[in-house]
Amino acid sequence: MNVIYEGGCECGAVTYKADFARRDVTICHCGQCLRTAGHAWASVSVPDNTLAISGEVAIKWYQSSDIARRGFCTTCGSSLFFHRPDKGRTALAAGTLHQPTGLQTGKHIFVADKGDYYDISCSAPQLDHYE
Repeated sequence: MNVIYEGGCECGAVTYKADFARRDVTICHCGQCLRTAGHAWASVSVPDNTLAISGEVAIKWYQSSDIARRGFCTTCGSSLFFHRPDKGRTALAAGTLHQPTGLQTGKHIFVADKGDYYDISCSAPQLDHYE
């Protein structure tokens, strides 16, 4: 069953709605995510055709690699989106979703690259790559 989720940045300049069935949050521990988010990046992936964004004028897109770009609010700096055009999906920062979400951690990825200052105590699968 699909659920409509809503969320947005800290200042409210950017809001979004998405309709999706996937209920698992992926937590990425790669070096790029650590630098972008200031810690691990927790997100839920949604099909692009279900995502409606308001306040797009306040979004700055940064081409973070040859396959993906990241979206930030230019007013408050909130890290909101990780977009893979080739996959037709956008990952929404889990912390930007309005609560309660009913979501759960599904997996940790790139755990070999995680910061040395924390442990992963979650029972979700821990993978060295994205699968």
